[in-house]
This record gives sequence, structure tokens and C-alpha cells, in this order.
Amino acid sequence: MGEQIAIAPNSTAQANLDVFSATLQDLAATDRQILVVTSDSRGSGKLVPFGQKYPKQIVEIGIAEQNLVGVAAGLASTGKKVFAVSPACFLTARSFEQIKTDVAYSNNPVKLIGISAGVSYGALGSTHHSLHDFAALRAVHNLTIVAPADNFETAAAIRQAADMDSPVYIRFGKKPMPLLTTDDVPFAFGKGRVVNEGNDLVLIATGETVYPALLAARRLESWQGIRATVICMHTIKPLDYELVAKVAAIGCPILTVEEHSVYGGLGEACASFLMQNGFRNRFAIMGIPDEYTVTGSQNEIFNHYGLSEEGIAEKALTML
Repeated sequence: MGEQIAIAPNSTAQANLDVFSATLQDLAATDRQILVVTSDSRGSGKLVPFGQKYPKQIVEIGIAEQNLVGVAAGLASTGKKVFAVSPACFLTARSFEQIKTDVAYSNNPVKLIGISAGVSYGALGSTHHSLHDFAALRAVHNLTIVAPADNFETAAAIRQAADMDSPVYIRFGKKPMPLLTTDDVPFAFGKGRVVNEGNDLVLIATGETVYPALLAARRLESWQGIRATVICMHTIKPLDYELVAKVAAIGCPILTVEEHSVYGGLGEACASFLMQNGFRNRFAIMGIPDEYTVTGSQNEIFNHYGLSEEGIAEKALTML
């Protein structure tokens, strides 16, 4: 199936945003073409150290996300490697027209960085949730969409994005994420990673839902003897259709898990592929349902909607 990945000790966990900032500083140390553009997001984007080290490589636009993307596109058109950093909820909604026209359709290789994504800003309410970004941006041609699950994937994603000559959107949450690997397991956009292997069930997750999905798989095995394949699908577009087809061919149920609306994200991307290619696996999507979203911390919202170790395990059992 693939290379099984071992969980590293929790003590190594950092917020992916901290790793994003450190990786960007490493890149900027030897590449003066690296530029950061922010919308009053230097602090929340963990970019204060970057600005202190490289004050001539950071541009502050203020709370003007449409201008942020327009400026980033203009700089990228001159050959700069531009990282446009802003809260995901505002970056992908207020600036949708600029992302579509100035970045993707104009093929300006901006690295769009959506911070505090999903329900990371949970206590601030629905206005600060980004539960639409996958759905909206999947419909935009010429745009790669990535949600790293841990620190290793974050560092690899930023380094790969810096070398891309096409646009990419990368979303990050806020909480520390345990490493899914202690080794140098290869990472590449468009290629999912198998983090657990089994023949009874398939769990496909992305971003900060991968870890609870893996914990759910371990719970199912220790309590019920159920072995689940767990896939970290860090790239939403282009989706790793080859891997989805490979695990679907086993014939067992497939459950997708995402910190996003159940509409238009990872789950519906997988479902569309499976239906169009003749697969008939039992299939379900876990995400945020179409209702007034509750307010609370990310953990509280995850628990409310079942996006937790216990909730995912319970849903898996109903499918079996």
C-alpha cells in the first residue's frame, strides 16, 4: 500500500505556523527574491522574527486583503517569490476575485498562505471560520491547494512552493501538531501519504484532522481489532486519484474527514472521482454540516461535530 509512518513524541510538536515562519527565514537567508506581503498579519502569521531579520523583504499592506493579493501578484510578475499571508477566512473570500484573476488566471506564482484556517479562530464565531476555502478555490483553474498535517509537511510544502512557477494556496491552523513521521518520508504536492495500513476501512483526512483520524484508527484496532488504512491527503487539488483508486479497490468503506464544510471539499472531491470511475464503496463525509456553526474553541467545535478521535471511531463503526 505504501510506507507506514510512525508518530513522533508529542513533545516535538509545534504549531505549523511556527515552522512556516522558520522555514521562510531559512529560505530568505540565501534568496533575496523571497518576499512576504501581509495584511496586518505579521504577529498572527508568526512573521515578527522574519521582519526583524529581513526588513527589506516584507511588505505591510494593512487590513486590505484585495490590495494584498493584487500587490503580491504584481511583485510575482517581476520574478519575486511572493508569500501573501492573511487569515484564511478573509484571504479566500474578500480577495476571491483577485486570486482568480490576478493570480490564477494570470499565472502569477503567488504563494497564498491562509492562516488560522478552518475553525482555529473558533471563539470569534462564524465570521472568522474558513470552511469555504477548499470549495471556492477548487473551482479556480491553475491553483494548487494544500493543507499540511504536521511540521514535516509544513516545511516541505513551503520549500516546494518557493520553487514553483505556478500559484499555490496553503492553509494552516494554530495548534501544535504532533509529527506523523520521525523519518524523511518523501513529500510531494499531489501525492497523498499512507500513515497507517489496514483492509477493513479507509480514512482519508487532511490538515489538522489527520491526527485525530490516526488516533481513531488506533482506537478501532485496539478495541475492536479493526484495521484501517489512514491517508494524509495534504493536497486537495490536484487530488491523488491514483491512491484513492488503489485503496478503493480493496472494497471496504471509505470515510473522509476535513475541517471544512461537507460541501465542496476533500470529501466531495473523492466522492466525485469514485462515482465517475465505477467504484461502489460505502462512503461518508465528516466535516462541518450545513447549519449555524457553534462557537467555541477548535477542540470544542471538533468534539461537537465528531471530528475527534472518539467521533471518527464511532462513525467508522456505524459504517462497518
